[in-house]
Amino acid sequence: MMLGEAVSKTIEEQTEKNNPEVLQCGIVMPIAAMDGVTADHWAEVKTIIIEAMNTLDSPRFSTALVSDADDVGVIQKRIVQGVYASDVVVCDVSGKNPNVMFELGMRLAFDKPTVIIKDDKTDYMFDTGVIEHLTYPRDLRFARIVDFKQLLAKKVLATYQASQRDPEHSTFLKNFGTFKVAHLSEKEASAEQVILESLAELQREVRVLRNISSPGYPTPLDVFDGGAIRLDQVDGILQQADKLVNYGGPDAMRELSMMRTLLKRIVDSPSLPNVYIEKAKMLLRSISPRGRTIPADTARNGIGEQPRSDAS
Repeated sequence: MMLGEAVSKTIEEQTEKNNPEVLQCGIVMPIAAMDGVTADHWAEVKTIIIEAMNTLDSPRFSTALVSDADDVGVIQKRIVQGVYASDVVVCDVSGKNPNVMFELGMRLAFDKPTVIIKDDKTDYMFDTGVIEHLTYPRDLRFARIVDFKQLLAKKVLATYQASQRDPEHSTFLKNFGTFKVAHLSEKEASAEQVILESLAELQREVRVLRNISSPGYPTPLDVFDGGAIRLDQVDGILQQADKLVNYGGPDAMRELSMMRTLLKRIVDSPSLPNVYIEKAKMLLRSISPRGRTIPADTARNGIGEQPRSDAS
């Protein structure tokens, strides 16, 4: 081992010894291509957030998306638990992604330490504009990103410390009056209980997987003239329908309307994972009863045919 590596390892071990508790920083942000930028762009933004948090030594933070987990389980459950349980959350509202705004709303309802960031191409939202936002350049220019990372680390640390000093600290909710803050019921469990519950959940996942085909094997979902369809074909149907919703032209609307029956069969299938069923439901909401395509953002919000106003 090189001398420098040995010294570095000793410093890291001493830091962990002096501060054994590692806090959790959850990230809420877009991860898929949207608003004219690619998925790689959001991956780079996530890396920037993690690098900023890694500069903090006391306390130390483990930083990850609120949906990330080592175990297998329902992703919506992991997200809600991550939003609730994280010691602090960094939320990137760039592009005003509906899922991000929903998760931010949950975190603010829990009234726990939250830091909001956005890029310089995104306007403030009416509802959350009263909260301080840290701004970074969408083009991720190096010099400005260096400054942004320093500011983000400083703001996260200050927000967390303020919440520890003051039991009445509030990022948002208590500034408007006295409210009953939302919370999730938590209970202590023995190691044996945790293991048994994990095994039960794993068994449920295995039962689902037994009903799902790998490529080349049919799953019992009859949609093509009474023939079985493979899981990769289901995924292809959903991807095609999603593209049609995002395109939104007259031809796309007609083709999407023709896919209504397929989407309904996916929704009604008992053998598919919930993520496929929920996706099909969202796409069905994109088709009005009169055959007119509802805007994608409106359909994802589940709000009938009228688009939501930021100021409503």
